[in-house]
Order: sequence, then C-alpha cells, then structure tokens
Amino acid sequence: EHMDKIFDPFFTTKGTEGTGLGLAIVWGIVEDHGGDVQVSSVPGEGTRFTIRLPAKPPVVVATAPPE
Repeated sequence: EHMDKIFDPFFTTKGTEGTGLGLAIVWGIVEDHGGDVQVSSVPGEGTRFTIRLPAKPPVVVATAPPE
C-alpha cells in the first residue's frame, strides 16, 4: 500500500510520533556508497529490507589534461 512512498523524505505512517526521515536517510547513505536498498513485503507476514554495499569502493582513474 505504501511501498512507492517509503523512501520519500517526511513520509510516515506513525502520525506525530515519527519524522519520516529514517528510510530516506538510509537510502541516501547506501546510494552514496554505491549500494542498493531493496524491500519486499507480504501483508500479515512482514517486510524485508535488503541492503547491498560493494566490498570495495569503485576505482576512479584520474586522467591528465591534454597538453
């Protein structure tokens, strides 16, 4: 029901008890590190979050400016 919004900043189902920033922050941090967040949910059974991060940072090759 809410799956398309859960990573949106300030989205919450907790009313005044939540800020709605938690999953948005997680998403941003994981993305900044070259990772991925996946979510699957089965009503009445639960929700699973899978966070994947690369074992090593991507290799950045610096190139010298043309002379």
